[in-house]
Amino acid sequence: MRRFSNRIMSLLVVALFAFTSCEGPEGDVGPQGEKGDKGDQGDPAPGPPNAINLKAHSITPALLKKLAGFENVEVFPLISSEDQLIETPNFIFGGSADGAGLLQTSLGYSLLVNHEDNFSVSRITLDKSFKPVAGEYLLNSSGGLWRLCSATLATPAEHGFGPVYFTCGESNIDSQTHGLNPLASSSGAGFSKALPALGRWNAENAVPLPKTAYPGKTAIVIGDDESDAGGGQLALYLANTVGDLTNGKVYVLRRVDQNQREMDIETGEQIDVEFMEIAGASALSGAQMNTEANSLKAIAFGRVEDIDYRKGGGANGREVYFNVTGQNNTGVNADYSRSKYGRTYKLVLSETSPLTGKLELILDGDDREGVAKAFQNPDNIMVTTNYAYIQEDPNSGYNDQQHDSRIYQYNLATKELKNVFEVDPRRNEADADKFNAVSGGAYPEPVKGKAGYGAWEYGAMIDISDIIGSENTFLLNVQPHTWQSDYFRNPDGGSIRVNEKQGSQVLIIKGLPR
Repeated sequence: MRRFSNRIMSLLVVALFAFTSCEGPEGDVGPQGEKGDKGDQGDPAPGPPNAINLKAHSITPALLKKLAGFENVEVFPLISSEDQLIETPNFIFGGSADGAGLLQTSLGYSLLVNHEDNFSVSRITLDKSFKPVAGEYLLNSSGGLWRLCSATLATPAEHGFGPVYFTCGESNIDSQTHGLNPLASSSGAGFSKALPALGRWNAENAVPLPKTAYPGKTAIVIGDDESDAGGGQLALYLANTVGDLTNGKVYVLRRVDQNQREMDIETGEQIDVEFMEIAGASALSGAQMNTEANSLKAIAFGRVEDIDYRKGGGANGREVYFNVTGQNNTGVNADYSRSKYGRTYKLVLSETSPLTGKLELILDGDDREGVAKAFQNPDNIMVTTNYAYIQEDPNSGYNDQQHDSRIYQYNLATKELKNVFEVDPRRNEADADKFNAVSGGAYPEPVKGKAGYGAWEYGAMIDISDIIGSENTFLLNVQPHTWQSDYFRNPDGGSIRVNEKQGSQVLIIKGLPR
């Protein structure tokens, strides 16, 4: 296990938010209700500091291309796997950076990042200028147990409880969601922080709705990235107490008319839907969860991916958007009952209860001649007040991708779809061999050792404008899967993913509208 500076915990101090939910061993969220050591926390932060200086801090160039119409957007590489941080020179930022969450502290900021293929979560300390100065692993592969995809940081200000960092396991049918205390000591990195009450899913994200959506309740929407015979589910954890992560019930989404076929949902159609309870979910295996979902006639989606809700307060918090990434129309999907190329849905929940609502298909990747004809395999999604930013993961194996993974901007009011970014594998640059150390993805023609279309993807994109006091500012994670090096091997020191050696990058984006 790598050695880290003792100063890391002196830099991690109490965030703007008080920690109000149940805590497990080592100060992490769990059903035990015990408190553990959270380290030297310092004093509460007074508000966003005015020392922010957004600029490139990484030695790695930005692995992102700006597309037409977005040339004036600024992109700054914040940290990558080849950077050395001043306070913790032995720390290596892991590969496949995915979900993320940011907290303000009295000395700066604390950034949590999932490393999907490392099964781990890193914690980066940034000073008041937003420069990364130290890093450590809050969860390593021994405790992570599963591939960790997207994530959501719940806070008292937004959600009424926390801070709790929800990070979902996705490696197998029995994976669970972890609930981490972002302020905890890293001494418990090798121990699971699973939340059994949320059930077992091949989950992409668990997203608590804002406290204004259903006052007095905890409502967490979960995406099941399942491709087996039962299909992927949109699930809901619902408790009648704010911050209760133990005693709630689990539900799955179905059409009121009980038609389970996803491909029978047409663009623009508003469908009556309801969440149906899976009784005793916390005690069920993943296979039993799927069996129950099917018996309840839940909609069988082609792999539910990331989820987010519309910002802006009020009724917006009950407007939920989610991506279905799609699966090949072979095997269990030979009847093409589920999406192949992926879709984006809008779910408007009832004002009085999160158990009923209207479902609408807003973007259809299977419509190869329509507005989204180049839109393929959406994965992560971030929703602001006026836009949804949708990120592609065309790692589907279809080998028909004709562009590098994109980020799209969808205007919630006008429904206009724009291309914003593509990942940049630097195929024609002097350092191409470094970033294309192995082959991958689909190719216009086979090129040994070069990243093909679809080889690279994105992790989280989160709006950090209000946290750092800089309007229209976002954080974006990039997963350059063909960038591999023995130097990056097993950066978290866990025992499960000892041969994982991908690199990855975090970018700051300034100037996109919210």
